[in-house]
Amino acid sequence: MTTEAAPPPGSTGTPPAGPTAEEFVSVQQSPEFAELRRSYRSFAFPLTVAFIAWYLLYVLLSNYAGGFMGTKLFGNINVALVLGLAQFATTFLIAWLYARHAAARLDPRAAAIKARMEASE
Repeated sequence: MTTEAAPPPGSTGTPPAGPTAEEFVSVQQSPEFAELRRSYRSFAFPLTVAFIAWYLLYVLLSNYAGGFMGTKLFGNINVALVLGLAQFATTFLIAWLYARHAAARLDPRAAAIKARMEASE
């Protein structure tokens, strides 16, 4: 289903011109954008590698260290259950850390780049 609404009164019906491809390339090559990218990568890549290593350690321990993983800590709670639940806790911790990092370092820089591009229209 398509809906073709008429443009608002006083509008010419054409969308405003956005930044050109050359302007996007210029921004992409700017030091400000490079710093934004560096800040993102310096946070995201190490945490991604660390989490994948932590997950693979859990899988390998589950497959090859059954005795250790079956060790009861208290009651019916064993090492495997604690480490499995720690996987979920780690996921939420990383998401929370990334949200803080993005709000403090990435979003202000991205907003500045966006404002500069919108001002050049």
